[in-house]
Amino acid sequence: MALLSDDPSLARPELEAFWMPFTANRQFKAAPRMVVKAEGMYYTTDDGRRILDGFAGLWCCNAGHCRKPIVEAIQKQAATMDYAPAFQMGQPLAFELASRIARMAPGALDHVFFCNSGSEAVDSALKIALAYHRVRGEGARTRLIGRERGYHGVGFGGISVGGIPSNRKMFGALLAGVDHLPHTHDPARNAYSRGQPQNGAELADALERLIALHDASTIAAVIVEPLAGSTGVLVPPKGYLQRLREITKRHGILLIFDEVITAFGRLGAAFASEVYGVEPDMITFAKGVTSGTVPMGGVVVSGEIHRAFMDGPPGAIELFHGYTYSAHVLACAAGIASLQLYEDEKLFERAARMAPKLEQAMHSLRGAPHVIDVRNQGLVAAVEVAARPGAVGARGYDIFLRCFEDGVLVRQTGDILALAPALIVEEAQIDRMVESLRKALGAVA
Repeated sequence: MALLSDDPSLARPELEAFWMPFTANRQFKAAPRMVVKAEGMYYTTDDGRRILDGFAGLWCCNAGHCRKPIVEAIQKQAATMDYAPAFQMGQPLAFELASRIARMAPGALDHVFFCNSGSEAVDSALKIALAYHRVRGEGARTRLIGRERGYHGVGFGGISVGGIPSNRKMFGALLAGVDHLPHTHDPARNAYSRGQPQNGAELADALERLIALHDASTIAAVIVEPLAGSTGVLVPPKGYLQRLREITKRHGILLIFDEVITAFGRLGAAFASEVYGVEPDMITFAKGVTSGTVPMGGVVVSGEIHRAFMDGPPGAIELFHGYTYSAHVLACAAGIASLQLYEDEKLFERAARMAPKLEQAMHSLRGAPHVIDVRNQGLVAAVEVAARPGAVGARGYDIFLRCFEDGVLVRQTGDILALAPALIVEEAQIDRMVESLRKALGAVA
């Protein structure tokens, strides 16, 4: 068999065909970390080791792995009907799931558009924002505002409004007419904050400067993560989101919260907007809606936005957008079962109760070798370590590897190590995760 790697000696032939996403492929294939089974809070590796999952898969398995009610719902639906088109056709589970999500959503957000991932949810929300202004007769509102260090998936819309350089630099000019707010990370004033930092609400005022530069009549929407996850857990300063909401509302600009990570219990409520007391015009979601079992994403929009599209002839298509797998019947079955499980086991409330335990445990790492910051909110927390000179991310990767070898999966982003366990996590498991981090911090150079 021909090997495709630049350095064939690093790869096992049976691993070569799969070009892995967001992975140093040659490094991984030289020493693979393979999991073959999952249950509850644990993965099992191909050599039989149990790995405590400190990251709910990838921010997504909020109810834990292979939960019986969700698995059974998927199995039953697969045996009944495997697929139904969503274009000019319907199936009952799509309407039931949309109604459940609409009832959970804050305030006036009461209509749901389904897709298959967070990336698609973001691109859908951006397109809805542009089309909304057009159908209202304000077609000049085409500019989109994102934020530095923002992560909004990997579609061209998402990386354009996103602000992580490595996700943008290789892909050309991206979308035109996009600008960015400054990020909110301010370790000089806010290091070791517990929950929302005290300082930084005034950073939202940068939006006023962008409005003065571009004029509000050209700006369609602002999109931010209420809590920025993938960039390394950046918790919004107190008052910051409220200021963004006030400025956008005053200038007729839509505010989109990207809650792909924060929705469905991560911060101790159905949506982060509820935790922060700020109602946006749209919310994107994915991940936790099916507890990671079947790909699904979506956008929750306000009734005002939805009504704006419903003024034309009743036989006309209102929005020329959608996907073959929008509201896929297996995803809908998984979503309904997941939301029911969250409700039956009161997992959102449980996450709120467990959050102080995670906070206390993670902040006990202050003073450990290399640590320069700890931050947290809800069931998500991160420890940041000093970078090695000329080797950003190398120390973080070594810590990640040592934790995995110790039987704990954490998330590494550069020199930031994050925990976001499933909502079923026990206190003893949080202690185990943090002690593994402590041991790894003490062992790396």
